[in-house]
Amino acid sequence: MIDAYILDDERLAVQRLTRLLEATGRVRLAGSSTDPEAALAFLREHAVDVLFLDVQMPGLTGFELLERLDRPVVVIFTTAFDRYALDAFAVNSLDYLLKPIEPERLARALDKLERFAGEPKPDVRALARELADALTPGRRLERIASRTGERTTVVEVARVTHFFSKDKLTFAVSAGREHVVDATLTELERTLDSRRFVRIHRATIVNVAFVLELFPGVDGGLLVRLKDEGRSELSVARDRVRELKDGLGF
Repeated sequence: MIDAYILDDERLAVQRLTRLLEATGRVRLAGSSTDPEAALAFLREHAVDVLFLDVQMPGLTGFELLERLDRPVVVIFTTAFDRYALDAFAVNSLDYLLKPIEPERLARALDKLERFAGEPKPDVRALARELADALTPGRRLERIASRTGERTTVVEVARVTHFFSKDKLTFAVSAGREHVVDATLTELERTLDSRRFVRIHRATIVNVAFVLELFPGVDGGLLVRLKDEGRSELSVARDRVRELKDGLGF
């Protein structure tokens, strides 16, 4: 029996994968979580045969979690972003599953896992860095400064839900707070990780990891609702819809 742990920031995704794994009769679920920090604490204390790990999560990506994990574990990545489905995921006993996960594809991943049983587990921190580097063209902007008077606040870019411009200023929104940053949206487009941040309007760049749903606006346009505390709604320009859907893997 394979002992598995599931980490995905979407509860429905956790529930679906749990049902699929239980249906195989080959897997015993050691635990699951939608919170990367809680998962990290569990995995530091408990050994599992495999970690089913979401790639894109608000605040802490799957790669970043692995870099902080100090014990080896075999990983099967789960992702809705087919741009991540590269051969790099299939090396050194790593595999990937594209969402929505199909039972047949899951069965093949479990077959591969069983073939690797007894083999040395990979150095997940090194592999995470290699995969992140392989999937990132150029250097990513990881932190940005927000200066107010003599005080400077360092904002973690991964926690930014969106950037927007207003009255000739640019703001980064993180945890519901707006931080003025010294960069234009065009400049940010050149330095942000293009896999995570998409320009959806001349005045807005969104972090796709925080997108909860898309729905039509009253004027026939498209709106985005975010997975933030205030369930923020952002307008999507008509000529940016395709780019946003590509970023979301649709």
